[in-house]
Amino acid sequence: MFFSSRSVKFISAPLSMSCTRASARLNLTYQHLSASSYTTTTTNTIDSIGNINQGTKYTSDFKNYAINKSTGKVLSYFHDIPLDLNIETREANMIVEVPRWSNAKFEISTKLDGNPIVQDIKNGQVRFVKNLFPHHGYIHNYGAFPQTWEDPTTENEKLGLFGDNDPLDVCEIGSAILPTGTIKRVKILGSLALIDDGELDWKVIVVDTQDPLAKEVYDIHHLFTKCPGLLETTRHWFRDYKLADGKPQNEFAFNGEYKNSKQTLEIIQECNQSWKRLIAGKVKVSDNKNIPTIANVTLSTTPQYRGTFDDSLLNNPSRPDAVIPPLVHKNYFISTD
Repeated sequence: MFFSSRSVKFISAPLSMSCTRASARLNLTYQHLSASSYTTTTTNTIDSIGNINQGTKYTSDFKNYAINKSTGKVLSYFHDIPLDLNIETREANMIVEVPRWSNAKFEISTKLDGNPIVQDIKNGQVRFVKNLFPHHGYIHNYGAFPQTWEDPTTENEKLGLFGDNDPLDVCEIGSAILPTGTIKRVKILGSLALIDDGELDWKVIVVDTQDPLAKEVYDIHHLFTKCPGLLETTRHWFRDYKLADGKPQNEFAFNGEYKNSKQTLEIIQECNQSWKRLIAGKVKVSDNKNIPTIANVTLSTTPQYRGTFDDSLLNNPSRPDAVIPPLVHKNYFISTD
C-alpha cells in the first residue's frame, strides 16, 4: 500500500503487539545473517568517528574524510561506517553530505581511496544546486546510508530499472542544520522512488532520533498531519530542481507515491545485501566497469581489506574556503503545476 494525503485517514498509527514481536524476530534474523557475511576488525560507533577537511572547500581540491578519533586514521564513509540497521526500532546510521539550505553538491566518492566526501564535478567545474524559489539549495539535510548500494548491474523486477551505482540517498527532516560529515542515528519513516536519468534513485525520508519530531512521527503518513506540506514539497523539489539548468522534470516510479516505513526497511535491506555482494568482490568488472572501489580497513575477510589507508590521504591541510560564485545565490522562478 502507498500513502497519500487523501489516504492517511485509513491508516492506524500504533503497531500491534504481534507486529512488534514479528519485527523483533526479523531484526534478530537480519543481525544473524549480517554477522555471518564478514568479520570486522574494529567496532566503530558514532561517538568514535570524527571527520577532517582537506584542501579548499568549494573547489575540486576539497575532501572530507571520516577518521577514527582514537587513531586519527582514515575510515571509508562507504564501507567502514556501520549501517547498524535495527528493524524493530526502524533506525540506522546516516552520513550527512549536504547541509539543509546549502547549494554545494557534496557526495561520497565511490571511486577514491577512503571514499571521502567531495564536491561533484561536471565539465571541469564544481557543481552547485540552483535555488528554485522559494527554496535555497537543498531543502533537507541530504546524505546517504553507509554499507548500502543501488546496484547498477541488477534490474529491478517490478520497475525494469537499474540502480544508480551509489549508496542509498537519505533526506533528514529535523530542525537542526547538520554539517557535512556528520553521522547521525535516524528514524526511518518512508521513501520516494525517483527516476534520475533513467536510473532508480531512492530517497529515504528520516528524522534524527534526537530531534523532538522523532517522538511524534513513526511512519510516513504521520508527516501529513505533523508537517503539512513537507512531503508534497519534497516531491515537487525532486521533480523540478533540474529545470533551472534547462533540463526536463524528473520522473517517479509508483506514480510518485511514498512507500511506508515497513516497505522502506525492505528496500534498505535489499541495498545492504547488494553492498555485501559488492564488498565481497562478487560483482564482476564485466557487469559494470565503473563499480565502486571496495577498499576498507575494518572488514578483514573481504578481498580489498587493508590494515590502514595511506597516510598521504591526509597531507593536504584544510585552507580557507573558496568564494562561492555570486551566481549561486540567484533565485530561479519557474512555474510548474
